[in-house]
Amino acid sequence: MGLNKKDGGQTTMNETTPEEELQGLKKEVSRLRLEANLRKSLATQLEKQKKVAEDAKAEALTKSQQLEAVSGQLAKYLSPQIYESIFSGKQNVEIKSYRKKLTVFFSDIVNFTNISETLESEELTALLNFYLNEMSQIALSFGGTIDKYIGDAVMIFFGDPETLGIEEDAHRCVSMAVAMQKRMTKLHGYWGKQFGLKEDLEIRIGINTGYCTVGNFGSEDRLDYTVVGGAVNLASRLEGAAPSCSILISEETYLQVSDHFDFKEARELDLKGVGRSVKSYEVLIDDYEIRKILNFSGDSYDLTVRKDQLDEKDIEALKKIIAEL
Repeated sequence: MGLNKKDGGQTTMNETTPEEELQGLKKEVSRLRLEANLRKSLATQLEKQKKVAEDAKAEALTKSQQLEAVSGQLAKYLSPQIYESIFSGKQNVEIKSYRKKLTVFFSDIVNFTNISETLESEELTALLNFYLNEMSQIALSFGGTIDKYIGDAVMIFFGDPETLGIEEDAHRCVSMAVAMQKRMTKLHGYWGKQFGLKEDLEIRIGINTGYCTVGNFGSEDRLDYTVVGGAVNLASRLEGAAPSCSILISEETYLQVSDHFDFKEARELDLKGVGRSVKSYEVLIDDYEIRKILNFSGDSYDLTVRKDQLDEKDIEALKKIIAEL
């Protein structure tokens, strides 16, 4: 209904027809339907986007877990310090090296070749893995960077990628070596019981401090983070010259740690591959040498004998008696 003015100035009501009202209602219904459809369409789109976001989040979580699992596996092929420096972004994975003063450690098992010939491959693997695990746990507890295992040999260095200073790096390295020899002493008897060895395992250790080239060596496809140089070679040669159950260090290392340990008198050595005479020092452990112990064990006996209380004839006679048991 509307309003109209007549000629006399009077206002009259203009009524809306039923058809017009119906048409208006239809328009209103159409508008409401359109709004409802828009709301429904918007809700559907929001739901789809929510699902896409949730799927993406789940996929990202799965990939993150997979990456974490893979990185955890890769970590076992790297020294923890190297792994951390790479994954934290402190170190780029590229062919690069630099000079640095480090303390380098080498050790190996005495007469390991002969020992390995008496064991089956599975027994040898179990023995070697047990030994390397024992030594590695000690190395990591002192902050050493485990460079590599070479059969029964272990190469470790101190001073990179983390350092506490040249003197403290050398001190930690020699302390680690002492702890390793002590651990090997405590394991006397274990090798016979667990692996059937007639004699206990014994190790020798060589340590040197000097300037090395450290970094990534190799190709674009395969890199090895390691140390090279004359100082590394000298540490290896000292290990080869060390008596069984001993720790032999160079004069350079001695100068860094002389206040912390006791030593035998210095020895001049002519080492293969070293173009000069080398002064070396044998570390005394707990103010004494490690007591060399022989262990004999069988199904019904377990005998431990101190070598330092027997001469060679006594030891040979004892071995014959044991063989007849």
